[in-house]
Amino acid sequence: MAQKPSIPKGTRDFSPAEVSKRNFIFETIRGQFQKFGFQAIETPSFENSETLMGKYGEEGDRLIFKILNSGDFLKKADSQALGQKDSHKITSYISEKALRYDLTVPFARYVVQHQNELEFPFKRYQIQPVWRADRPQKGRFREFFQCDADVVGSTSLWQEVEFVQLYDAVFTALGLKGTTIKINNRKVLSGFAEVIGESERLIDFTVALDKLDKIGEDGVKKEMQEKGISSEAIEKIQPIFNLTGSFSDKTEGLKDILATSEVGKKGIEELEFINSSLESLGLQTATLDLDVTLARGLNYYTGAIFEVAAPKEVKLGSIGGGGRYDDLTGIFGLKDMSGVGISFGLDRIYLVLEELNLFPETVAQNTKVLFINFGEKEALYGLKAIKKLRTSGITAELYPEDAKMKKQMNYANRREIPFVVLAGAEEMEQEKFTLKNMKSGEQFSVSVYELVEKLK
Repeated sequence: MAQKPSIPKGTRDFSPAEVSKRNFIFETIRGQFQKFGFQAIETPSFENSETLMGKYGEEGDRLIFKILNSGDFLKKADSQALGQKDSHKITSYISEKALRYDLTVPFARYVVQHQNELEFPFKRYQIQPVWRADRPQKGRFREFFQCDADVVGSTSLWQEVEFVQLYDAVFTALGLKGTTIKINNRKVLSGFAEVIGESERLIDFTVALDKLDKIGEDGVKKEMQEKGISSEAIEKIQPIFNLTGSFSDKTEGLKDILATSEVGKKGIEELEFINSSLESLGLQTATLDLDVTLARGLNYYTGAIFEVAAPKEVKLGSIGGGGRYDDLTGIFGLKDMSGVGISFGLDRIYLVLEELNLFPETVAQNTKVLFINFGEKEALYGLKAIKKLRTSGITAELYPEDAKMKKQMNYANRREIPFVVLAGAEEMEQEKFTLKNMKSGEQFSVSVYELVEKLK
């Protein structure tokens, strides 16, 4: 019996129309990256396990897809480790490579490996797929594209200001109004942990806090308690759940909460600089909002943290995120190389544009004109014209067989091809073509030159 075809959960096939829409997003983002001075690089789809493991926190490490060693991987594994039946110990023996979890850590590895070839500050963008062994759900996939832009080699906060402008420029170009660029600062989070006396549990604190929108305030507090953070400590940070008002109102509230934390006050200063600069420069369609509970759960952030929320009418998670990392390249031996970067979630952006019907009608169009096939001589006559059309940048094709007219016309309709050309014996004798508009039904008798002009 033939095997029923299927694909792994959390992956997708894309139709021609879907690919066209995805390419529209890619091209829009790529165009803005280039306008802002970023250069493209690419890295392998898989890395050495040691490059990735330990860089995303405990939860992130669990979501990394491991690749089994080639050959008889069990035979080469340590028999004592296999006997213990401990998956964590066994993994290091049977898997030396893993699919990349994001583009940031591979980028840090790239910078260190190629540091003598790069000019710093180095601005790069990267548009490639990543993989996460996550539970599939709406807007969350196991294989998806990330579109990243990063700058390394500069501690200037003007980079953060430019990244907010870049987010705004991309979403404006996509016609996506009403996005909210949420911002926080890792130093503020460190300040919270410091004032409640739980600095040693900063990671546990931020991982729990980052789940506020998913599990609510009570759920966050419960998780903190389960991680060993005392009820008294949790009570001290209660004010952060109640901060409301404008950006300035919230920073003033933070100053009261973090009055005894130097690192926290430094974080507030950075946030105020970014906000005041953007108030002077202005944003086109996005809104900048301070979210003091935003943590993003990734260990490598050290300064500003970004997360982009879709317009309120769309119930979907974040469509972008990023932040400042002062020591990411340090894990590969290159110290004092500060960086900051952001990422666009292509798949979620696609869902938002689809739900709000924001894709231009022309995006999914591929072939502009189909030549009807009446036979061998007519086909050759048509192909000569098709050659001229293609040279002029017009997408054109010939129906491959001299099938019945109705079948060829139905094919053009199903493909949503806007024009067809009919060229039989009469047209060939007059060196003309009959051009038909499939939407209006209008027909024109034209020369090859007129055909090119009408279809341009």
